Amino acid sequence: MIIYNVTVNIEDDVHDEWLAWMKQNHIPDVLATGKFTDARICKLLVDEQQGTTYTVQYTCDSMDDYNDYQSNHAPRLQKEHLNKFEGKFVAFRSIMKVV
Repeated sequence: MIIYNVTVNIEDDVHDEWLAWMKQNHIPDVLATGKFTDARICKLLVDEQQGTTYTVQYTCDSMDDYNDYQSNHAPRLQKEHLNKFEGKFVAFRSIMKVV
């Protein structure tokens, strides 16, 4: 099993809008690609100097599913996120294998 993890620090002035959009639009759109079997959004329980940090974890069955997502879906979905919240977030991505 593969976990695609996206860590995002979102600025306070768009936090509520971002969280609602992630839950109602972005995460469902990622799942609709058919490449992931599950997703969850978690809030990091740390004191931040700025913004709030979340991890969004998407689970898929194989590296082939992840690679297909990256090649055929990620550019469009990441562009939507960037266009909507440009300059209001910092993000990094990681990929993990459950052992």
